[in-house]
Amino acid sequence: MELSIGSLGSGNSKAYVSDVTVDGAKLSGTTNGVRIKTWQGGSGTASNIIFQNIEMNNVRNPIIIDQNYCDRHKPCKEQRSAVQVKNVAYKNIKGTSASEVAIKINCSKNHPCQGIVLQNVNIQEQGDRAAKAICNNVKLSEGEDIFPQCPRP
Repeated sequence: MELSIGSLGSGNSKAYVSDVTVDGAKLSGTTNGVRIKTWQGGSGTASNIIFQNIEMNNVRNPIIIDQNYCDRHKPCKEQRSAVQVKNVAYKNIKGTSASEVAIKINCSKNHPCQGIVLQNVNIQEQGDRAAKAICNNVKLSEGEDIFPQCPRP
C-alpha cells in the first residue's frame, strides 16, 4: 500500500483536490510512501493536505511531490501550466528509505509549490546511512527535528 494523490492534470485536464488528512499508517517495502503526483499541462489545485503519524520501513520514495510527472522514456516537453500544489503538511513521519533520496519535492518552475510544511520528520536510509532531500521550486517551512533537510538555496 502507498498513500498517493494523483495522477492530477493528466491529458491537460483540470483537477481539484482539497481538505485531505491521512492520520496514522504503517508502510513497508513499498515503492512510494506519501505522494502527490501531477502532470505538466494540467490545471487546478491540490491543497490543504495533511500526512501525519506515519511509519515507514524500507520505502523507496518515502515523501514525494512530483509536479512534473512524465511516464515516457524520454523527458516530456516542459509546459507552462500545472496543477498548483499548496498548503501540504508532513508531520510526525519516521522510518527508513530504500533509496538515498528520502524526500523529493519536485515542483513546477511556473507554478512552484507553496506552503509546504515539514514537522518532526526523520527518515534514514536503510542500513543507517544518511539519506538526503531534493527540493526544487518550493516555498518550504521546516520545523524542528527534520532529517533529511532540503538544501538551502
